[in-house]
Amino acid sequence: MTGQFRIKDMPPAERPRERLISRGAENLSATELVAILLRTGSKGRSALELAGELIARYERLEALARASLEEIQRIKGIGRDKAVTLKAAFTLARKMACEIHDESPLIDSPERVADLLREENRLYTVECFQLVLLNTRRRLIRVEKLSQGTLDTLLIHPREVFRAAIVAGASALIVVHNHPSGDPTPSDQDIKVTRDLIRAGQLLKIDVLDHVILGKRTSDRDRDYVSLRELGYFYA
Repeated sequence: MTGQFRIKDMPPAERPRERLISRGAENLSATELVAILLRTGSKGRSALELAGELIARYERLEALARASLEEIQRIKGIGRDKAVTLKAAFTLARKMACEIHDESPLIDSPERVADLLREENRLYTVECFQLVLLNTRRRLIRVEKLSQGTLDTLLIHPREVFRAAIVAGASALIVVHNHPSGDPTPSDQDIKVTRDLIRAGQLLKIDVLDHVILGKRTSDRDRDYVSLRELGYFYA
């Protein structure tokens, strides 16, 4: 159609769909993912340009997800069909999130711990100590945030940890905290706290399964977390 730009008219290496296939959906920007939903441009602008204006207008995906059909259509080039597609996608994502929350996910690896808490911990500018409390089947009871420290120091006492676990009726727990510097390498204090908690848990018959430290992925580090159990700091 005259005056309408389509994603398929773009060079293959720049097409969001092709980039999703080759690089994975998690490596696309929010603008690119929204452009895939829009499919085509309008009013002389590409789908990427329309998506970019949407993201800029609402700033946060949460705000865009809450917008009504009428509000979304106020963006020049976003008609009823595009607005409906966006609303359906965001609503489906919200329903899926509710299902995941309701079914008490299985937390049986450090990767699953990182997936559970990664986005929340990105926002923290100081170290935050959290507990992933689990039942006998290693399914999530809840996440308990216990304390905040400074940029590089976090003080925690075993009694605070196990009080929370006992109140929740947890049979096991995973300790989690973030490193705002982005480097998840454990400090000597992290190792000491972990070993103190392991010993206390053995006395109370509450398993301390792991201590996961969240950081940031870099070109030299393909994971944004470390597991102290995987690093060998847990007793056999």
